[in-house]
Amino acid sequence: MIDRMPLLQVQGLAKSFGAVPVLRALDFTLARGEFVALVGESGVGKSTLLNCIAGLERADAGTIAVAGIAVHDAGEATLARLRREHLGFVFQAFHVLPHLSVAENVALPLLLLGRPDAARVQAVLDAVGLGTLGARRPAELSGGQLQRVAIARAVVHAPALILADEPTGNLDPATAQRVLELLHQQVRETGAGCLLATHSAAAAQRADRVLRLGADGIHPA
Repeated sequence: MIDRMPLLQVQGLAKSFGAVPVLRALDFTLARGEFVALVGESGVGKSTLLNCIAGLERADAGTIAVAGIAVHDAGEATLARLRREHLGFVFQAFHVLPHLSVAENVALPLLLLGRPDAARVQAVLDAVGLGTLGARRPAELSGGQLQRVAIARAVVHAPALILADEPTGNLDPATAQRVLELLHQQVRETGAGCLLATHSAAAAQRADRVLRLGADGIHPA
């Protein structure tokens, strides 16, 4: 059963770059155990919204609360703790560290929490189809494989909230379904929430809810 107390609450969120408004007075919530797809045209601000929720960009107005933490006015130390303990972020650009092996990249969130767990790392690599590639360096992997490393790293520490920015964009359909199943499994088994920004109709169809982001704000799709 989904806990309807909001894991994520966004109210009146606005963000501009210079004189160009990107996000306009957004209001929505996401419950624990809920999988929400965020859709919209390219350039409408989906990545900006995820970055604001994670505290990687500062909103111009409005409030954001994640797991009871007020992101909008938190200091850098609090934001770092939030990202370390409660968030899993899948970036479009991967942000995989080139000098570390695949397994070492995936293990980083656990090491930062002081909870090294080689068995957990291997299990997550197996789940994304990279179980035999743990010793390889990122330079030896394809773009689709790097995407799966980023996804494995985002979920390995069982975060409360997963923010996934086009996580299936570089994957073939079969692998994309495998990755979506892993994200859904995290939601089912840990009670996490997931906000998935996507252009994929197939990915959006598997969500509990779909929100459409546009120039007029955010609305149920």
